[in-house]
Amino acid sequence: MAAWLGQERVQVPEGELRLLSAWEVLDARREGDALAGEGGGRTLCRNACLIARALERKGRPVFSDGRAALDGLRVEDISRLADAWGAFNREANPSPLDGEEEIRRRKKGWSTRLTRAFSGACSGCLARFPRRTGRGG
Repeated sequence: MAAWLGQERVQVPEGELRLLSAWEVLDARREGDALAGEGGGRTLCRNACLIARALERKGRPVFSDGRAALDGLRVEDISRLADAWGAFNREANPSPLDGEEEIRRRKKGWSTRLTRAFSGACSGCLARFPRRTGRGG
């Protein structure tokens, strides 16, 4: 999601979760699969690696990697944070599978944000060139 479309971070008690690129998500999955190995716990390990990339405090990662997240968080916390990140990501990156009504709702919200974005910095430039009125303009 582009920054001008809306929020890129969401607050959680541990800091803030940021949106991740597709590459970062794939990399988290690979790291999680390697951590889990053949012993199971793949979902927990993948979620811990995702949280290690997404969770920040004051713009800095809280955890260096997935293993550090596994060492520093309880299972319940990893699950809660992964759920929060998933909901945030779905809101920021809608799917065509969400249905027509949901797509309309989000498009309306995006158009409102775009309008507000252009009423700031650009309005100063527009003030220098007032709109002409009358015929031949």
